[in-house]
Amino acid sequence: MMTYYILIGGIALISWLVSSRLKSKFKHYSKVHLRNGMSGAEIAQKMLDDHGIRDVKVISTAGMLTDHYNPKNKTVNLSEGVYSQRNASAAAVAAHEVGHAVQHAQAYEWLTMRSKLVPVVSVTSGMSTWIVFGGIALMAATGAMGGIGFYIAVAGLIMMGFATVFSFVTLPVEYDASNRALAWLKQKNMVSQEEYAGAEDALKWAARTYLVAALGALASLLYWAFQVFGGRD
Repeated sequence: MMTYYILIGGIALISWLVSSRLKSKFKHYSKVHLRNGMSGAEIAQKMLDDHGIRDVKVISTAGMLTDHYNPKNKTVNLSEGVYSQRNASAAAVAAHEVGHAVQHAQAYEWLTMRSKLVPVVSVTSGMSTWIVFGGIALMAATGAMGGIGFYIAVAGLIMMGFATVFSFVTLPVEYDASNRALAWLKQKNMVSQEEYAGAEDALKWAARTYLVAALGALASLLYWAFQVFGGRD
């Protein structure tokens, strides 16, 4: 069990470092003001218009780095600091979220796959670890490595597996949205060379948060799988 705590602690530390670096990058590039004077909301709306997307609204949402695209009600939700600000960070985030709207409009396969996983993961992710742990505890209590405890633990692993798959499916979705955003910013001459470099660097660090999360999910799954099947041996 100590190994698990060390593993989770290490992943949490790396995640914190990447997240802190991301916030630092966005703060830094928020000082790089756009020469075109456009706000994040205006950037988002123009990118939607340029892709012929007329049924998606750009709205403001509370919080910091709470930006997201909601495919259910077709809204690009920009945090207050992005919606009204006119800098490289705001341009990067706004264009990235519209990138998801473009994916949705074009039925991007990885986004479609992730959307199908959402209902399953929302139900299973919160309880999977407890089910695995409960199964292992039952195996230890009964001394039966092939009994009900084992099957309960395996069920928990399957649930955990869905969350891990979801984390890795998220990677191409996020990287593709960033690539679409950067390509549009460059092709439409929306930003200067300095502004583009800032947007690119900010999105690179944002993507790394998803990479760390995916690797953490995989590490946790492998650890518990070893505990279940190793204990059985």
